[in-house]
Amino acid sequence: MSSADKMDSIFKALASPVRRELLDCLKDDPQTTGALCERFPVLDRCTVMQHLKVLERADLIIVQRKGRERWNHINPLPIRHIQDRWIGPHADHAVTVLDRLKSDIEGSS
Repeated sequence: MSSADKMDSIFKALASPVRRELLDCLKDDPQTTGALCERFPVLDRCTVMQHLKVLERADLIIVQRKGRERWNHINPLPIRHIQDRWIGPHADHAVTVLDRLKSDIEGSS
């Protein structure tokens, strides 16, 4: 899978509010699939599993099997890559522009 394809799969996985909420559930501690299903009572187990599969294919979660349990761990690296590639540079530019604006406003007072 190319780097562009991998980034596309990450953005597509993050496009779903349910998948973002699943990632929020995993940010502090890994959870079993059963525990995640209990947190989404309006969804059936199959639907939760489909969302988890999309997250796993995008490398946003790492699945570890322990006996009959399936533990889901968040993988923060892909999100960090988005931060480094897309958010950080744009935020840095915005801060520079705002700083320049502030200086211009203060200089004209």
